[in-house]
This record gives sequence, structure tokens and C-alpha cells, in this order.
Amino acid sequence: MTPEEVDKEFEKAYERACNTSERFPPDLMLKLYAYYKQATEHTAAYIPSGNSDVKNAFKLNALLQVKGMSVLDAKRAYIDLVNENIPE
Repeated sequence: MTPEEVDKEFEKAYERACNTSERFPPDLMLKLYAYYKQATEHTAAYIPSGNSDVKNAFKLNALLQVKGMSVLDAKRAYIDLVNENIPE
């Protein structure tokens, strides 16, 4: 897939993820979160926001797991995760 095709598929996957009514386990949600942030913000300085220290710690851990991943690879991983878990 070309980078342009990956961008289009990423947008479609994001829309599917946002519009699903399914509930997912926290580990899957954290992976989606980390891949999305890496794909869209790609910054090592990102600090999760929220009102729970525990939740922020889990988010930060998820972000650290994708640290160094390219934007393109993060988009591909996000697409794959959505395709595996959210039916069209």
C-alpha cells in the first residue's frame, strides 16, 4: 500500500472505531490509543491527560511501547487492529 492509501485506510479505520457501539477490553483500547497518538502526533513529549493517575500511567505505558514506531507503521498497526476487532 502506498502512503496515500494507508492514510485513506487509516481514516476509514478511525471512523469505524469511533462509530462502533461495541465495548472492548482495556488492553485493546490502550493499543488503539497508542497507535492513534503515534500516528497523529508522533511526539515523544506527549503526556496523557486525565483525572486519574492510574489511567494516565496505563496510557503512558502504552505510548512507551510504540515509542520509535514510524507514523506509517503506527497507522498500519491501527488499521490491522481495527480490522481484526471491529466488523464493517
